Amino acid sequence: MAPLAEPPPSTTLDAPTREALAELLLAVADDEFVIGFWDSEWTGIAPMLEEDVATSSIAQDEIGHARALYELLAEVTDDDADRIAFGRGVDAYRHAALLNHARGDWAFTVARRFLYEHADAVRLEAFAHSSHEPLAGLATKMRREESYHLMHWDLWLRRLADGPGEARPRLEAGLARCLPDASSTFAPLAGEELLLKAGILTESLDALRGRWLERVTPLLSELGLPAPGTDAPDPDGRRRRSDDFAWLHGEFTMVSSSEEGALW
Repeated sequence: MAPLAEPPPSTTLDAPTREALAELLLAVADDEFVIGFWDSEWTGIAPMLEEDVATSSIAQDEIGHARALYELLAEVTDDDADRIAFGRGVDAYRHAALLNHARGDWAFTVARRFLYEHADAVRLEAFAHSSHEPLAGLATKMRREESYHLMHWDLWLRRLADGPGEARPRLEAGLARCLPDASSTFAPLAGEELLLKAGILTESLDALRGRWLERVTPLLSELGLPAPGTDAPDPDGRRRRSDDFAWLHGEFTMVSSSEEGALW
């Protein structure tokens, strides 16, 4: 007799912990999805041909990561990944407020990417040690691609900080626009205590925020650039939506909403 298949890891969790895991997966998936779509807008108009290719590739990576996370979420909630990605209204998205802003100029994109990529690196490092094996395995794979993203945007930050003409002033303006929402990647999530108790999260979001600050603050200070403050993130940092995001939502749901129930 063949051995019985083991139940999916999420089904062994109690209902409140499973709901907390779903909130976590949704937040991270929405982060990757939204920043991927924003930066895909640089395709064809990036500052140089090589950067056009690089940014398009990075944006594609992020959307691919989002899809994998939506698929994990669909397993936890018995839902459909495409419906989660494209079938929600504007207010149902849970990405960090840092990602509400429109694409802006190149310096703004570099500033936002620098802040986000370091936050994502800290987060993925923690996820790689999660007790939820599907999340740990996916985080390990994502880190290999994200390490390239991190190096790419760190180099651009230095390039603009030391650049001629308007490069540095534009970077400073981009950071000024980003910094009020910079820590929103670590905004509180419902059920965080349950995730910590189950080992799904190995560190609190506030502890991860501290490690993010330890990464970004020295580099920004070295370059004479403003750094994020140490205040706790806005508790609504994953629920505030903007008109800019409402526009982007209309763009990425345009095809799926053109014929309800169609398979794409």
